[in-house]
Amino acid sequence: MSNVLFDALFADHIGSDAPFLILPDGEVWSYKRFLETAAQYAHVLEALGLQIGDRLAVQVQKSPEALAIYAACLQTGVIFLPLNTAYTAREMAYFIENSGAKLVLCDAKAETALHPVAQAAQAQLQVLNGDGSGGFTRLAMHHPKSYQPRARSGADLAAFLYTSGTTGRSKGAMLSHDNLLSNAKALCDAWRFTAQDVLLHALPIFHTHGLFVATNICLLAGCSMRFYPAFDAKQLIQDMPMATALMGVPTFYSRLLNDPNFTKRITENMRLFVSGSAPLLTETHEAFESRTGHRILERYGMTETNMNTSNPYNAERRAGTVGFPLPGVELRVIDEKTEELLPQGEIGMIEIRGPNVFQGYWNMPDKTAAELRENGFFITGDLGMIDGQGYVQIVGRSKDLIISGGYNIYPKEIEQILDDVPGVLESAVIGVPHADFGETVLAAVVPRSGVTLQERDLAAEVAQKLARFKHPKSYQIIAELPRNTMGKVQKNLLRDRYKGLFAAQ
Repeated sequence: MSNVLFDALFADHIGSDAPFLILPDGEVWSYKRFLETAAQYAHVLEALGLQIGDRLAVQVQKSPEALAIYAACLQTGVIFLPLNTAYTAREMAYFIENSGAKLVLCDAKAETALHPVAQAAQAQLQVLNGDGSGGFTRLAMHHPKSYQPRARSGADLAAFLYTSGTTGRSKGAMLSHDNLLSNAKALCDAWRFTAQDVLLHALPIFHTHGLFVATNICLLAGCSMRFYPAFDAKQLIQDMPMATALMGVPTFYSRLLNDPNFTKRITENMRLFVSGSAPLLTETHEAFESRTGHRILERYGMTETNMNTSNPYNAERRAGTVGFPLPGVELRVIDEKTEELLPQGEIGMIEIRGPNVFQGYWNMPDKTAAELRENGFFITGDLGMIDGQGYVQIVGRSKDLIISGGYNIYPKEIEQILDDVPGVLESAVIGVPHADFGETVLAAVVPRSGVTLQERDLAAEVAQKLARFKHPKSYQIIAELPRNTMGKVQKNLLRDRYKGLFAAQ
């Protein structure tokens, strides 16, 4: 019996001297070196007593060694659990305890804080630093550079990814070998990746985008990655002539555009720029195309499903949309109350079904039953519509829907108008408690550098284009919107900040 995901991603590369990871200092990790390291790590996991199905919680800095842990887990059948490097020890305690992790890998700087956490959860603790040093590496040096992968079927679990947990306890999404492999294959084909590609990889690897999208695609295609510890616009601009593709979040593209050295000449060798994890402003689309001649390809995915849709590679990449469902993925829009299918052009709840959809939430059967229907459709929590040409548009999260005086108000509609106002960089519209209406509309608006915005000008623009019940009752001019590490606006933090503004009126 084979090991489905490891065989598909790595089997063809064993012993290959082709470059896999190219580091900023010029150091190159061949596929051979990477897989030999992963094999040694696999032996260490077994020596530490981890068995098939055990969980390994990993909170380490991005590095070739950190990525090799993922490959080691696939080989051994250990479930890979990558965690945000920004989490505190208190936050880590929940993930370690909830997952039942048998081993925790951390940076030396976090070892003291995490030791009592791991001890309380009866988990082992080992160190792997961003430079590849640490006790875990020292253990690996004494093991063989080859390993016979354990048999794993497509239905077996490969990884847990925990949701952001902004509206309650974070949930561990269980992802199988088939979930990850089917999605990587669909994306590799849709985005035309081949062994000749070189991907600029500046994303974190504790998240779907950087790990299961970027990395798995490159492994399937057999191409190289220029591998950066974090996003650095100057470094990317320097290396872009030696690359063919970039996967990023909207912040990447706005920061590249802010650098005068980012020119059309720099992008001449590039064939693809992908954006996701947060909405890309139409203005950014247009400015990027004007500067470089390239049109960014936007897609839509989430922790529980990997990628669901993509704008087309060889047809119109439409700003404000996330394209069409990927091959094998079904997407429907339903009425939340009646659960009836809605026609094109009407806004409702987006549901997804396909081989990419996760297996459920770890140790949360009630949550799984509430969000994963018996017929296989996953209730995404995203509101959207399918336009007349079949392009999917995301309007926002269901939890972000504002109900004021009995009227449904979609924040995206107001944000699009505010973002088009001269002098506005971006905006976020939220609902806050109101004594009379239950909720009312508040707009947080970020001005462009050097611009002073006036509330009356913003209000006048909205008044011209939207019904009165949609008008924000307050405009808060702020320096920046709160975002998570993947660039998503954290509206929950804005709601907390302004929740008392109208509650007692």
